[in-house]
Amino acid sequence: MNVIVDLCVVPMGVGVSVSPQVAACQRVIEASGLSHRMHAYGTNLEGPWDEVMAVVKRCHEVVHEMGAPRITSTLKLGTRVDRDQSMDDKVASVERLLDPGREPEV
Repeated sequence: MNVIVDLCVVPMGVGVSVSPQVAACQRVIEASGLSHRMHAYGTNLEGPWDEVMAVVKRCHEVVHEMGAPRITSTLKLGTRVDRDQSMDDKVASVERLLDPGREPEV
């Protein structure tokens, strides 16, 4: 089963700036080969359930290895079994509705 997630990893006890830890987690995500898109408050990623969850776990491991004694993460996720749908599909669906020159789909 595929899953699309929105992951936000927040290291605690490492000071005000967490950019080094976020970058380390992003490297884990990039190395996974999964489709992903970083944004200002986290990263969207998609792929097979077990692979995505392994990346979430590895992000926590890496950030703890960097010295963070505590991590709080938010994870929103969605699955769909009636048809294949990617992150790009979901965004394109809304963008079509925002295009004033395009007829709405029924």
